[in-house]
Amino acid sequence: MLRLHSISILVKSLKNSAFFSSNIKVNLPSAMTSVLKDKPKIVFVLGGPGAGKGTQCNNIVKHFGFVHLSAGDLLREERIREGSQYGQLIDDYIKNGKIVPVDVTCSLLENAINLNREKNGKNKFLIDGFPRNQDNLDGWNRRMEDKVDVQFVLFFDCTENICVERCLERGKSSGRSDDNQDSLKKRIQTYTNESFPIIQHFQNLNLVKRVDASPDAEEVFKTVQNILEESEL
Repeated sequence: MLRLHSISILVKSLKNSAFFSSNIKVNLPSAMTSVLKDKPKIVFVLGGPGAGKGTQCNNIVKHFGFVHLSAGDLLREERIREGSQYGQLIDDYIKNGKIVPVDVTCSLLENAINLNREKNGKNKFLIDGFPRNQDNLDGWNRRMEDKVDVQFVLFFDCTENICVERCLERGKSSGRSDDNQDSLKKRIQTYTNESFPIIQHFQNLNLVKRVDASPDAEEVFKTVQNILEESEL
């Protein structure tokens, strides 16, 4: 078996070459996946823009030891990464409130999962804002279904009015180009038409834990705590 140091060097090499090649897919060596015997446990975190997903994920990380992977943050980081061949593509999709192609997002997520496992040995991941549509779900299943154990979807349910108010307030200091009225209309329409059916899909599989995200963050987290404690995660 490769030593951890050798694996780390190999991963860095992959990140600088194969990961950002034209097909944007990375095939990590079997030695990497054998570092930890158990498959990573995944909790998808879904809800409309401004439902408080990021805030609650930060609370979960502090209290339950998860690693928080935000699909949106990963995309935004890649969007501004110097030399990225996908930066302009990601920028165009985000500005228009559209969903970035699944191959890009899955590559970023898989790479982040493997690097976090190798770095700190943790095996519980919150994936925030993904899968957002059927194409996302199909791409995830095609690439990751046999590599991870999906536990459930943590669904933050919030009214459109509250979501919009929160995003506009956040936009005053976030610097995010999509926290504005025009982008929000597109994002909410995309969520309603494409993302909510994915939540319903998981609901049909009895894999949705619903959280009323309308109250303040502290009250919402009490519900989240109960869910995670009952799930023994």
